[in-house]
Amino acid sequence: MLDVIAIAAHPDDAEICVGGTLLRLAREGKKIGIVDLTRGEMGTRGTAQDRAREVERANAVLGLSVRVNLDLGDGRLASTLEARERLAFLLREHAPRLVLAHSIEDLHPDHAVAGRLAREAWYLSGLARLAGMERPAGAHAGAMPGSAPVKRAKRFLSFMGHVPFEPTLVVDIGPVYERKVELVRCFASQLEPAGPKDRGEHFLFGADILRRMETRARFFGERIGVS
Repeated sequence: MLDVIAIAAHPDDAEICVGGTLLRLAREGKKIGIVDLTRGEMGTRGTAQDRAREVERANAVLGLSVRVNLDLGDGRLASTLEARERLAFLLREHAPRLVLAHSIEDLHPDHAVAGRLAREAWYLSGLARLAGMERPAGAHAGAMPGSAPVKRAKRFLSFMGHVPFEPTLVVDIGPVYERKVELVRCFASQLEPAGPKDRGEHFLFGADILRRMETRARFFGERIGVS
């Protein structure tokens, strides 16, 4: 059983978007899990193999209890019946108290679908007669055979990706910010230029990922009176 699961479209999304919150929860002794829905194989920078190695380094920094990749197809993510039942089964199996997922308003289609898929699976995980009662085809290898108990997380929260929104909760990540930078630097293939024509910028908004991450953290930190 976990305290929190973050559901992300690609390896590195959870770390970049909500890594500070996960680090704070881990520091408090909470059991943390991440579900990556794809392997990031369509990314302009790096390869799926690079991402897999980087994930191992990030897991060590976070001290994760569980990390699962459903390999649903980067750039082709869809909220299908099979996908949401596989995810609902995972939520039942690990019974988190809190689920964190992408906002459904994100500009990246995979992020928006991931948010919708996570919300649907979260809801279905609490229905005794629907979705995930038996282990669905393609459930991850560590899943126990047979049925998982009916259990819906008490809280479901959406985190920011490319598009900011008016938050209902802002977490002070100041105590772990340097650790978050270390965490995101685990994904070096996504931070460093891939060639002479790549200036290392974030593709949608120009600024590099670490600079954009700090700008956002300082902006929302000011909203709650912290650095």
